[in-house]
Parts: sequence; C-alpha cells; structure tokens
Amino acid sequence: MRTPILDLFRPVVRSVSRLYFGLELRGVEHIPARGPLVIVPNHQTFADPVLVTIPIRRRVYYMAWRRLFRIPVLGRTIRLLRAFPVHLDARDPGALREARRLLVDQDAVVMIFPEGGRSKDGTVGHFHLGAFRLAASLGVPALPVTIAGGHESWPPGRRLPRRGRITITYHPPLSIDTTADPRAAARELAERARAVIASALAR
Repeated sequence: MRTPILDLFRPVVRSVSRLYFGLELRGVEHIPARGPLVIVPNHQTFADPVLVTIPIRRRVYYMAWRRLFRIPVLGRTIRLLRAFPVHLDARDPGALREARRLLVDQDAVVMIFPEGGRSKDGTVGHFHLGAFRLAASLGVPALPVTIAGGHESWPPGRRLPRRGRITITYHPPLSIDTTADPRAAARELAERARAVIASALAR
C-alpha cells in the first residue's frame, strides 16, 4: 500500500537529506516487501522517523510519545503521517491494541523506538520490551535499524540540526521462536536487536 503524501515528497526529502546530512542508506535490500513487520531503530534525532522511512515503499505507522500530540500543528501533522499515541511512563494497552490491529488486520509496518526517547550521548540506551512483546506474541519479525551520526548533527538541546553525516543501516529481519515462552522470547529478541544495532553504531 503506497503513501501518496510521502511518495510525493520522498525524492525531495531524500535529496535534501543527502545534501545536508550526507545521508547514506545501507542494507535496504533487507526491508521485506510484504507481510506484517515491526521496525525497531535506535533513536538519535527528531528526524529519525522520516529518515528511516525514506526507502520503505509501504505504509508505515508510528508509535509516538503522547505529549507530542498536544503540540499545535505538530500534533495534527504527525497524525496525518499515521502516528498514534503511547504513554512512555507506563504500559499502554490502548497503544498495543492499535499496533496489534494494524499488524494482524492490515499486514502493516509499525515503527517503534524501543529506547522510548532520543539518546542523550549517541550511544544505544536501554530497550523497553513493549515492541518485542508485540512481535513475539504475534510471531511477527522485527527489523533492527541503526542510525549513526544523528547525535552529532542534532543532539538533544539543539533547536536546529547542523550539517553532518548520517548513515542508516537496515539489518536482516529477526525471526521469532513461536514455540518459546512469549516473555522469554521478547527478552531474547530485544537483546539480539540491541546487539545488532550497537555493532553497526560502533563501526
């Protein structure tokens, strides 16, 4: 399923990102062309959802911090781009139900940043298990994505990004052991995803 708004602006966003951030996309062949998918990138800048989506020619939904929806203009904009709200400070059954509905009923792609917020120092932080519980409970593959260089261009506290070099690496999807206990499978999946993401960040 295509995304008319993003398809219209995708070439412009990609060109501007290449000029300003020196954006390089690696491993795009690992992005599945069909089927439900949970994308789990590390988080470095406000632009991460848009940058990660550039090569994905499918409809993507984004789980986003509930407070962002209260900001005038921004809240309306991210809703148009198919973001849906989640509480970061506690379990949010409503957000998980919505993600489950999208994955099961629409074979959709759902992007969730497991750190919950942007990295304060550019390293990979603690991963919350929500995205991985979701993937494990449904038997849906998780696609780890490494964003490198974003922190140097747009660290927390800086209003506008500086020119830099951002590399985004799409790793092979991680499959789920559907015979394992879902909780154990979610923890194991989170550890694997974090290790893959961190290995590319250290290069």
